[in-house]
Amino acid sequence: MTATVSGGRLEPAEGLRYNHHCSVVEIGGFGILIEGASGSGKTSLALGLLDACRFRGIPGVLIADDQAFLMENANGLRADAPESIRGKAEVRGYGVVNRPSRKSATIHLVVRLVEDRLVERMPEDKSLTRIGMLALLQPVPVQNLPQRHEAQGIRIVMAVLENRFGLAS
Repeated sequence: MTATVSGGRLEPAEGLRYNHHCSVVEIGGFGILIEGASGSGKTSLALGLLDACRFRGIPGVLIADDQAFLMENANGLRADAPESIRGKAEVRGYGVVNRPSRKSATIHLVVRLVEDRLVERMPEDKSLTRIGMLALLQPVPVQNLPQRHEAQGIRIVMAVLENRFGLAS
C-alpha cells in the first residue's frame, strides 16, 4: 500500500515499513518497544526484562536491539528485526552478545526512556497515534520510564503488563 506524506510525516498505510531506533522484546506474548536517546539504557532495560522473565518463569525473547522495522497490519503495530542484527545485542562496555530471538512481534506497549523529571509519579494511561515518522492506524499505549534506571524500569513495565494487559506472574 502507498503512504502519503503530510507535513514531513508518513500517513497511515498498512504494509508501510519504517526503520526505527529502538529495542524490542516480547514478554509473555506482549511486544514491548523501548525507545530513547543513545545511551539512555534501551538495551540494558531490554536484557534486564528478559533476565527478570527467566527468574519469574515468564516466556521472554529478544526481537531487536538498536533498530527495528516497524509496520502496521490488521493486528496492529509490528516490529521486525533486521536480519543482520537478529539475535544480537550490544552490551555497552563489553560488546555484542547473542541472545535467543524471534523475527517479529506485535507491539502492545511503547516505553520511552526520558529524563527523571519527565516521569510522572502517578501517570494516567496514554497512547500514541504516531511513532517516529509513522502515523498509526491503531493507537498504542505508551509509558515514560526514567532513563538509565534499569531496575525501576523493569518494575514499571512488569506492573503495566500485569495490571493493564493481564500478564500472569
